[in-house]
Amino acid sequence: MKIKRYVAFIALMLVSSFCLAQSFQFAFVSDTHIGNPTAQEDLERTIADINDNPNLEFVVITGDITEFGSDEELKLARQIFDTIKKPWYILPGNHDSNWSESGSNSFRVVFGAETFAFTHKGYLFAGTGSGPNMRMGPGQIPRENIVWLDSVLNHLPDPDMPVIFLNHYPQDSSLNNWYDVTDRLRARNTQLILHGHGHGNRKFSYDGIPAVMGRSNLRAKEPVGGYNIVTFAEGMASFEQRRPGIETLPKWLEVPLVKHDFANDPTRHHRPSFAVNKLYPNVKLLWEYQDDSDVGAGTALHKNLVIATNTTGQVYALDQNTGKRKWTFRTQGKIYSTPAVANGIVVVGSSDNNIYGLSAANGKLVWKYTANRPVLGSPLIEKGVVYIGASDGHFRALDLKSGKLRWDFDQVNNFVVTKPLLYQGKVYFGSWGNEFYALDAKTGQLAWKWSNGSSNRMFSPAACYPVAVNGRIFIVAPDRFMTSLDANTGEVIWREQMKDGRMRESMGMSADGKLVYVKTMDGQVYGISTSANNLQVDWKSPLQLPYELAPSAIIESNNVVFVPSHSGMVSALARQSGEVLWKYKSSNSLMNPVMPMGKNRVVVSTMDGKIACLEYEPAK
Repeated sequence: MKIKRYVAFIALMLVSSFCLAQSFQFAFVSDTHIGNPTAQEDLERTIADINDNPNLEFVVITGDITEFGSDEELKLARQIFDTIKKPWYILPGNHDSNWSESGSNSFRVVFGAETFAFTHKGYLFAGTGSGPNMRMGPGQIPRENIVWLDSVLNHLPDPDMPVIFLNHYPQDSSLNNWYDVTDRLRARNTQLILHGHGHGNRKFSYDGIPAVMGRSNLRAKEPVGGYNIVTFAEGMASFEQRRPGIETLPKWLEVPLVKHDFANDPTRHHRPSFAVNKLYPNVKLLWEYQDDSDVGAGTALHKNLVIATNTTGQVYALDQNTGKRKWTFRTQGKIYSTPAVANGIVVVGSSDNNIYGLSAANGKLVWKYTANRPVLGSPLIEKGVVYIGASDGHFRALDLKSGKLRWDFDQVNNFVVTKPLLYQGKVYFGSWGNEFYALDAKTGQLAWKWSNGSSNRMFSPAACYPVAVNGRIFIVAPDRFMTSLDANTGEVIWREQMKDGRMRESMGMSADGKLVYVKTMDGQVYGISTSANNLQVDWKSPLQLPYELAPSAIIESNNVVFVPSHSGMVSALARQSGEVLWKYKSSNSLMNPVMPMGKNRVVVSTMDGKIACLEYEPAK
């Protein structure tokens, strides 16, 4: 018996030694930002350097592949990466998905997937996308990527296999749902996390899991860019910065590759608090629906149905009393277009290039109109006409009943994601080309257009829902300016930044038309006068949110102002005083526009696939 035990012990030691002896090197590249002035040259130099190094067995690239996520940038990046002469694995970052003209579809089309998993010499390397997709806000690993990660981890060839997880973002509160990932990783033999985003070489620990941030491949102020060479050997991961074509700098970090006893870790790691829901008994949850993918748009109402969409391309209806699915229609692309309903027809755009008209009663296809590119804009329906923008430089008016084209304005600079405004016979909308348009609603002829004068597309007035009153159009944008334009001429009435608050894209109008509500990045809500000839604050709510980025529109219904946040909380404010009536946190992810239902009920939806119906006591 002792001999058998000894033989077994020796065999175990041999296996352990064999595993430790399986040393290898790979290239760790991040934040290439194709579209940046030096990015192509920096990446080509790095790839030539990698190809010349026979010791590198594969390459991992952890996001922000492009600067703006455009199809042109993605295709160019693919051409460059295709020159790598060894296996390579790639993930999208926020720059690839946040401002994507394709609805975050092109990365998947160009590179084949937005996740990867492979084994190499006893290690599982698994990586996911990180968002945020099509909305400004903190990062968020898409719900469908979480479901995918579950499948990968639950089907390991060996449950005890060492896991290396890769993402673009740090796995902390930089991501709304970091804990959805770290909890899963801590249930496995996760030994290391690799990520980018910060453009510098640094060591971290996320919920007890060792992690390494890799530098950007861009040269910045240096003569050349760079990447990391990672060596797994003798139970250690060592990191050396490589200046391609010049030198390998001394090893800057070693991380032990060991199995961690996460189950017995006494540390209390930070998790989002939902304690706010106990503070307001005047609001309660009636039902909640959990999708298996992201919900990237608001909802619509038809009789007893809540119409919703998701990023696997589904349009579906939920019973407004129970939250149960009643019907489903599938498109072939992710949906970030908030549906609209009129005369029994649901209209929605999809990133499969189509605008759909569906029966609101059963989800059957009534008509389909095909654009030249993805349709990310949300439709507006008025008097039997559908107004909607797309990513092909077109803004269209369609007949609601037949889907036939009424008119087509084909001079839009860049792509449209907003819901248009119809006011005094004109249709108003912005694009991600720094321009704002006014079209004749009957003919589609350009009445006027206005530009903010910036060369930076990220400052475009593209994500806000414009509002109008008193012959004035009001918009806010990421440049932190609020602008009041003459509705007839497009001339600037006033254009100002706040002294004490950084406005961004979240805005709405009071029901009486006297105030434009704006939310600041500092978490405050203001009511701005619609009649003053400058930025005049008439109303400030005592609501104080943390740092806030959600661009979702602010809605007023029955003297209650609904303010969505990027951390899954809706705040209800009294119209007259701004007093906080109640708050409810349904998740920790970005909230889409809130949909009032009447009877003191609202439907909220969040990017992590949650749709919830809330009932509240009327304001006294």
